[in-house]
Amino acid sequence: MELHHVAIATPDLETALDRYRLLGYELEARQTLPSQGVEAVMLTSGNDRLELLRPIAPDTPVGRFLEKRGPGLHHLAFACADVSAELARLRRAGARLVDERPRPGFGGHLVAFVHPSWAGGVLVELVQEES
Repeated sequence: MELHHVAIATPDLETALDRYRLLGYELEARQTLPSQGVEAVMLTSGNDRLELLRPIAPDTPVGRFLEKRGPGLHHLAFACADVSAELARLRRAGARLVDERPRPGFGGHLVAFVHPSWAGGVLVELVQEES
């Protein structure tokens, strides 16, 4: 697997977007994901990707994250060919999963999350670009 993107939670998407543009990142895509309770922006610079996440309500996962931890690193996402197969492999290895099955994510990709307790306090997202 390779790093797909780094996700950052923010209460102010426009300010965050402006700041990362100053660092040379360009807007790749923007999407609201009601099922996940976020508005998301994907930024790129060369081969690097940053995803900015703003909750659309305080009682969403990212809303609760911001309330508890404040703005900052939300998760690391890794690209894989088959999210279902990776979930099964990680489950067999004893990983605690947030998602038992893949679900639709940003850009129409299939995604699934692995609990932060498994990765030293960091939420891990698995991303399958082609479904």
